[in-house]
Amino acid sequence: MKRALVTGGSGGIGAAICRQLAADGLHIIVHANSRLQEAERLAREIAAAGGSAQAVAFDVTDRVQTGSVLDKMLADGAIQVVVNNAGIHDDAVMPAMKPEQWSRVIDVSLNGFFNVTQPLLLPMMSTRWGRVINISSVAALTGNRGQANYAAAKAGLHGATKSLAIELASRGITVNAIAPGIIATPMSQDAFPRETIERLVPMKRAGTPEEVAGLVAFLASAAAGYISGQIVSVNGAMI
Repeated sequence: MKRALVTGGSGGIGAAICRQLAADGLHIIVHANSRLQEAERLAREIAAAGGSAQAVAFDVTDRVQTGSVLDKMLADGAIQVVVNNAGIHDDAVMPAMKPEQWSRVIDVSLNGFFNVTQPLLLPMMSTRWGRVINISSVAALTGNRGQANYAAAKAGLHGATKSLAIELASRGITVNAIAPGIIATPMSQDAFPRETIERLVPMKRAGTPEEVAGLVAFLASAAAGYISGQIVSVNGAMI
């Protein structure tokens, strides 16, 4: 059974991804940082539904801690699917942005991608099959007021996605990014009232976490073996 690590797996989009990949027959490693109980609850839910899952906690910004946890998991073999979903917002217009706001957002989304993905690559390459799927944002494509840090982090992820895709293309490993628009999660409900969604989104609604998870599942499947280095938007025709 192939194993999939989903960072930020206890959140709204992450949980939907975990459920979908488990339904597709993968063993799911549900990652959390401070919300281990939520990750454990989700792992139990997946197991109760007939799937296979476990929960794990580490801070993706802590390279030593992340490496230590991953080393233990890799003792059981390669992790062949990694979904880099962990990310945070800390919004402010740049003239008022504190240096720590800039650094923390970059650290989670971009450095976290490196800290998690890099240790998994050689074991993944040895199997000559793998999927690296990075969850980005429409903000990386269009920019967004008050989110220079978040947009920069996610745009950096796009460059890393394309470069890594080239490096791994001959090894049977694909690397892609998904750029969601407004997705209906607890985090987005306060930021995007209905009238704002209707103004910004031609489809006049927010997307669902399951719609993002469906694309992740396809990119993680054998059917997507010739798709790599792509940034795929899920945004209701926003751009």
